[in-house]
Amino acid sequence: MIRFAALQFRIQAAIAFGALVVIAIVLAVTGPHLVTLYDTTVVPCSTHNDCSAATTALTDTDGPIQVFLTFLLLVVPALIGMFWGAPLIAREFETGTYRLAWTQGVTRTRWLSVKLGMGVVASVVVTGLLSLMVTWWSSPIDTVSAKPFDPLYFGVRDLAPVGYAIFALVLGFSAGLVMRRTIPAMFTALVGFVAARFVMNSWMRPHLIAPLHRVYTINGSSPLNMGETPAGFGVTATTRGILPGDWVYSNQIVDKAGHSPTTAFIDRACPLGHASAQANYQTCATNLAARFHLLVTYQPESRYWTFQWYEMAIFIGLAAVVVGFCFVWIRRPS
Repeated sequence: MIRFAALQFRIQAAIAFGALVVIAIVLAVTGPHLVTLYDTTVVPCSTHNDCSAATTALTDTDGPIQVFLTFLLLVVPALIGMFWGAPLIAREFETGTYRLAWTQGVTRTRWLSVKLGMGVVASVVVTGLLSLMVTWWSSPIDTVSAKPFDPLYFGVRDLAPVGYAIFALVLGFSAGLVMRRTIPAMFTALVGFVAARFVMNSWMRPHLIAPLHRVYTINGSSPLNMGETPAGFGVTATTRGILPGDWVYSNQIVDKAGHSPTTAFIDRACPLGHASAQANYQTCATNLAARFHLLVTYQPESRYWTFQWYEMAIFIGLAAVVVGFCFVWIRRPS
């Protein structure tokens, strides 16, 4: 049964691993140049505290390859669900070949286990190798860009793509099992996977771990550069304790009860007099600081790997639930 299933899957596997070889060659040729560029331009510039030109040059290097790799890892799990998961069993029902296996002493559970297990292993190997290569190649750029929690990059690095691929394959597989038609199953796998990724990015990931909070006294000497605040007062990047790679949820001016200043209070605290702009700025900061403080809500960069493990575990857990459904469904009378 295993040999027969492997023969059925050999074309898809050959195409996938052939593409991996081509990608590996391209990354092996271009990757060392990025490392050399980082070591010779970005590392030395840190002694002069002027790395803007060096980091821009590095992040602009091989731009088309960067875009292609990001796009590739975004769509590969969906493609696995559509073109591996959905046809893996739906095609058997369409052609009627499943009857041959069932009449040769192969139980439905064993038939399902072999096909599903083979697909999951192939998906993990392909996606894992691709993610490993892309993460290695992009490491110099990721080091200077410092945005590990960016939704676009979080899902195309390290462990998360493996969880996505397993879930997408199992979702397509279950759709094929229930619908017994390849095209509808492919469409269902695509829609279901995109919906799951959207829910995770927009709603679930920000709440996986309780964020940290930092409280700062408002001062008029340094505007906050992390985002918009009601009056624009805050602390500098060197003193605020928030690293460039941290995921900042919000930064707000609030009182002890957590309430933001009202528009009426802002108008009274920050009058537009005839003094200089700096004097008006200082006056506004002083009046605000009497009742309010700056509250920053964030996830530290050190939690990146925890989020990666959590997200992969969640998608594998969802896949396990779908697999359980498949084994229950296959026992139903045909």
